[in-house]
Amino acid sequence: MKNFAFYFMKNQIPNRNLSVWIFFILILFLIQNLYADSIQERFPPPKEFKRVNYPNHSFASFLQNYPLKPKGSPVHLFDGRTKTNEVHVAVLDFPLLNADLIQCADAVMKLRAEYFYSLKQYEEIHFKISNGMEVGFPRFVKGERVQVNGNKTHWKTGKFKKGVGRDVFEEYLRFIYSYAGTISLKSELKKKQIPDLKPGDVWIEAGSPGHVVMVVDQTIGKDGQTLFLLAQSYMPSQEMHILKSESKYSPWFEIPKNQTFSTPEWEFPTKEIYEFTN
Repeated sequence: MKNFAFYFMKNQIPNRNLSVWIFFILILFLIQNLYADSIQERFPPPKEFKRVNYPNHSFASFLQNYPLKPKGSPVHLFDGRTKTNEVHVAVLDFPLLNADLIQCADAVMKLRAEYFYSLKQYEEIHFKISNGMEVGFPRFVKGERVQVNGNKTHWKTGKFKKGVGRDVFEEYLRFIYSYAGTISLKSELKKKQIPDLKPGDVWIEAGSPGHVVMVVDQTIGKDGQTLFLLAQSYMPSQEMHILKSESKYSPWFEIPKNQTFSTPEWEFPTKEIYEFTN
């Protein structure tokens, strides 16, 4: 397509107009990128606060720089409908499947897996499923798959696709979405203290249903006060989105001071904050 466009410009457009077309194309490029901002670009720290920066290849930095859809975008459900409860201020550029699979815990696991996949650290991509079995992406890479019979599972070999290509990775993720959830996710997380909060941490309540929200950005005030942004998917499967808060710093949340922590669609026990161990 690019070669065709160049040929057309070179052979069909008079030379005197070529510069005009080039200028027009550059303007379109700039406009397109104007709306392709990230979490940290869209949400500067409130006055008197400063963003907490993390190493470039850390999970925290990956989240802070995650791309967003254009301003004003609605949250779409997996079937194309629009989420009616408008609890968001931004929508992550977070492709869904055309099935009700990527809900709250699935979205968190997808972000974690996408982070390691972007670094080609495939051995770090592994999650537990509901019966406690740990399922690692490297075994999918080798051509193995999991056989499910009720609550029993085992690895099997066959004529399955091998490699680290996107198609194998998506097949792996779809399996995880189908057989993991808040209960299995919580079982592999580590409890932590709120003062140590950072992007990548989650508030999680395991159950059927349960819910999980993820910290995706963080700022610190001169007096040491911490603010943070939260993202979630929900039920049914929907695009991950940045939540509004009831704080005067909204959409930034303040560290909860009570025993419960309210988010727009779920109330968590404040102490139920966890982090990934790998």
